[in-house]
Amino acid sequence: MPDVKLITFAINILDMLLIYTHKITKRVKFTFKLIFKQMLGLEFDLTSNADKFIAYAGSKFTYSNSSFGKEMFFQSSDLLFQTGIEGQELNVFSFEKNKAFFPVYNNRSSLPFDAFAATFFLVTRYEEYLPYMRDRFGRFDAPQSISSKYEFLRKPLVNIWVYKIKDLLKVRFSDLVFGSRKFQFVSTIDIDSAYAYKYKGTVRTFGGILSSLVKFELSKIAERFLVIAGLHKDPFDTYAFQLQLLKTYRFTSIYFILLGDYSKYDKNIPVNNRHFQTLIKSLGDYAEVGIHPSYDSNDSFDKLKTEIERLSKILNREITKSRQHFLKLTFPSTYRNLINLDITDDYTMGYAAEPGFRAGICDPYYFYDLDLETETNLLIHPFQYMEGTLKDYMYKTREQSLEIIKMLIDEVKAVDGTFVSLWHNESLSNANHWKGWHEIYIETIRYACSSEK
Repeated sequence: MPDVKLITFAINILDMLLIYTHKITKRVKFTFKLIFKQMLGLEFDLTSNADKFIAYAGSKFTYSNSSFGKEMFFQSSDLLFQTGIEGQELNVFSFEKNKAFFPVYNNRSSLPFDAFAATFFLVTRYEEYLPYMRDRFGRFDAPQSISSKYEFLRKPLVNIWVYKIKDLLKVRFSDLVFGSRKFQFVSTIDIDSAYAYKYKGTVRTFGGILSSLVKFELSKIAERFLVIAGLHKDPFDTYAFQLQLLKTYRFTSIYFILLGDYSKYDKNIPVNNRHFQTLIKSLGDYAEVGIHPSYDSNDSFDKLKTEIERLSKILNREITKSRQHFLKLTFPSTYRNLINLDITDDYTMGYAAEPGFRAGICDPYYFYDLDLETETNLLIHPFQYMEGTLKDYMYKTREQSLEIIKMLIDEVKAVDGTFVSLWHNESLSNANHWKGWHEIYIETIRYACSSEK
C-alpha cells in the first residue's frame, strides 16, 4: 500500500514554483521573496542546480542569461547579481501602456525587460544612494527621480509588473495557487502642532501676537485672544471631527506625534504640558500612535532616542511606528537609526513635492540596506499623497486635488494594494489657509472606502 504521507508531500512539492538562477544572491532572495511570497502569496524555491531544475516536474521557470530549452524563461540583467552601488544606465521604454526599463533582447524571454531588476531598483531606492542635489531641506526631491523624469510617478509600476508576471504564470501553470489580495485604506495624520494658540506658553504667545502685528493680521490676534479665553475653539483642534469620521467609515487611522524640542522647524506644544499629554493618550484610545521624529533628530541619534522615549512614557507602551517630520529621509542612515531604536514600521516613503509612488509600489515591503547588502526587519509603508503637496507645492484647486486623489486611489484599487493618505490636524480646520479642504478629506475617505474597484 503506498505511503499516503509521502504522496501528499510529493504533491505539495510539485505545487511549489521552482526558480532556477545561475547565482543565488541576497538581492535575488530579497526580490523574489517580495514578489512571490509577500505580494502574490505563492510558495517558491530557488535553485542554482541545473540537474535538479531540469528533473523537476512541477511549475518552474529560469531567471538567467539563457534558458535550458522550452521552459518558461525570464532573461536577467546584471543588477541582481552585482554587489555595491554604481550608476545604472536605464533605458526606459513603453510596455503595454506603461513604462519599463532594464530591457532584455532574447526572443524567448517571457518579458522584454527584467522586471525583477527593475523592481529591486525602485523599491530599494537605488538612485537615492547615488550622488544627487539636495533640496533646501536636505531631501532627495521628486523632480530628480527617474519616475518623475519619465512620467510614471503616478503609476504603481511594481504592482503592475507583478500582476503581469502572475498572469503569465497562470497561463503556463494552471495549477498554481496564489494568495488573495484586498485593497486597504489607511489614513495617517501628522500632528506638527496640536493647537494653533492654546498651551503655547507666555513667550511663544507673546511672540505670535507680535508677529501678527507686524503682518497687520488683526483678525488672528482677535482669534488668539478668544481661543485663550475659552470663547472660541482652537482652529487646529479637529480631533472630534476626525473621530466621527473614523466611527462612521471604520478605516485604519494612525497618528504621528512631533515631540522634539522647540526649534526653527519643530514647533509643537511643550512635551510636559498635561493637556498635550492627555490629547496623545486619548488619540491612542481609538487609533494607532507613532513618533514623528523632529527635523533636528535626523542628524542626532540621541534626539531621536529621546523623542521615542517621551512618547513611550506618555502612552506607557512600546513605540514601533514612525514618520519623519518634513519627510526628511536619508539613505540608509535614517532607517538604520530607526531600526536601532526598535522601530518596526515607517511611513515616510513618499515625496513632499509630488504625489504618487516614490518606490513604485503600493504594498508594504522590507527595507533592503544596499550598503550592507541585507534585508532588514523594518517594514516600509509608502504613502501616495500629502494634502500640502497638492495645495502648497502644486497650487492645485480643491477640485483638481480631488481628481488627482481619486486617480491615485483607482490605481491602487486596480492592483489590490494599500492606499495611504497623509494629512495634518490643522488642514482639517476648515479655516484660513485650509478653508474647504476638510471636504476633500471626507471625499477621500468615502471614495477609498467604497467597495467599487
